[in-house]
Amino acid sequence: MNNLVSYQLIRSKRRTLALLITRECKVIVRAPQKLPQKEIDRFLEAHTKWLTYHLLQQQQKAEAEGEISPEEKAKYIRQANEILPQRIAFFADVMGVFPTKVRITDAKARFGSCSAKNSICFSWRLMRYPKEVIDYVVVHELAHIRYKNHGAEFYQLIASVLPDYRKRWALLKEPPVK
Repeated sequence: MNNLVSYQLIRSKRRTLALLITRECKVIVRAPQKLPQKEIDRFLEAHTKWLTYHLLQQQQKAEAEGEISPEEKAKYIRQANEILPQRIAFFADVMGVFPTKVRITDAKARFGSCSAKNSICFSWRLMRYPKEVIDYVVVHELAHIRYKNHGAEFYQLIASVLPDYRKRWALLKEPPVK
């Protein structure tokens, strides 16, 4: 396997092996300090299909992302400032949770976040996805106001508002369509 894919090996005091594919389509293997190279090779061999699939997904996503012009970025920020407050107000009322603050950010690694003080942030990049995906991210972040983890109750709350949330979540893994 390691002949097919080059990777960066990071050894640390961890106990398990892990694979990571970066935004730049680089493969990182995290491994325990004293784990023999043969075991790492076997791990990579066992995860060939996973690696191939996710590398292709990441490459497609990177191509779809491409360069965004300043005009496009400004358009998405305007859309975020128009659409998100409406969707947040609607779902906050339905869910009975209310953020202390809402911000639009330039985040690249995540579409939304919720702080311990119930302030929620959304990346303007979310505007490149369909409305049903935007609604899912809004509901997901609002659910964090009540549940600060991703436990069963958290997902039950999301499902009570968006019964098809899994389908919406899956769309986030696809390249943006707008």
